[in-house]
Amino acid sequence: MIHIQTKIQAPLAAVWDAYNNPGDIQQWNHPSPEWHCPSSENDLRTGGSFKSRMEARDGSFGFDFEGVYTEVLPMQSIKYRLADNRDVAIRFSEADNATLMDIDFEAETTNPVEIQQQGWQAILDSFKNHVENK
Repeated sequence: MIHIQTKIQAPLAAVWDAYNNPGDIQQWNHPSPEWHCPSSENDLRTGGSFKSRMEARDGSFGFDFEGVYTEVLPMQSIKYRLADNRDVAIRFSEADNATLMDIDFEAETTNPVEIQQQGWQAILDSFKNHVENK
């Protein structure tokens, strides 16, 4: 499992909403300005599914990031299984007028673990920036 985390200077309810609202997801779901998320669908419930399209802005590459929710505990945690059968667990908690997010995900076998951790952390940092500057 690979672990990433962040502390967001915003209330838990605002963080939860921005993380799960398709309109917000399109604003933050990218690792760098060279990428974007032109579409997002989210059925946030146990057994529900999600799909976000991630593309390089120059059109050179794109993919669907998708999966099925295996457990949703509102304002606490989200677990899902990606289309390639890897599991992801996200925990939300409040501390010191901020929201802590911890994400654990199974590594895939194509890219080095360090690259995967950096990519996911960059997306989480983009999310943090989106929420704090909303």
